[in-house]
Amino acid sequence: MAFPELRLGFIGTGTITEAIVTGIVSGAEPAPEIFVSPRSAKTAAHLAALSPQVTVAADNQHVVDVADMLFLAVRPDVAEEVVRALRFRPNQKVVSLIATIDHETLRALIDVPVNLVRAVPLPFVATRSGVTTIFPPDPAVEAFFSRLGTAVACATIEEFDILAVASALMGSYFGIMDHIVGWMQSKGLPQESARRYLAQHFLSLSTVAFRNPSTSLADLRREYSTKGGLNEHMFAEYGDSGGLDALSHGLDAVLARIQTR
Repeated sequence: MAFPELRLGFIGTGTITEAIVTGIVSGAEPAPEIFVSPRSAKTAAHLAALSPQVTVAADNQHVVDVADMLFLAVRPDVAEEVVRALRFRPNQKVVSLIATIDHETLRALIDVPVNLVRAVPLPFVATRSGVTTIFPPDPAVEAFFSRLGTAVACATIEEFDILAVASALMGSYFGIMDHIVGWMQSKGLPQESARRYLAQHFLSLSTVAFRNPSTSLADLRREYSTKGGLNEHMFAEYGDSGGLDALSHGLDAVLARIQTR
């Protein structure tokens, strides 16, 4: 499925912009015109080298002027300075990737009645396997991110915030893997073998969950835990040691942080 014939513009050329543009130009179908800001010269040049459809704009305002769908992908600490300096068009499609700035604040910074959508794409959009949360639902933005993996449109800001909390588990996921691999090493297993085994093991488990959406995760846990066996024992020890409580505490703390911004 081809991308719509829209000119795309990116203000900010950090990790997420790089991932999105990489995903767009990596397919067999024709890529749309893409304009990126020149702020990070090295990243902008890299993106331009990926495809003749990518152009490094003269400045941020040039990006705004040519874009049919404009992505704001700047750091939160410079967002006010960058966004206030730009002149937007009424009803322009603006997709904010700045997860920590809410609609009300963004609208005040933009100061023009644009069609504003917030999205949180994860880095895996680079390989078209990422999941992106969107609020409010918008058919064009959903269609765009669906081509880069999975798009999940949220009916309420509360849903959007909850999924944002889930997206904050990436570092924890790798941290848990690192801890387990370290434990395996301490027991005498080579690091390379431990990591290779654990990465494939977790991948297989995620695949089972993804391919069986009608089966509850509790049922999958029971199915993969022999009565009185090692898996049942491990989950019981984890819960009894406060692992589940610690996880809930972390999720609640991150949600509270998001909701107080």
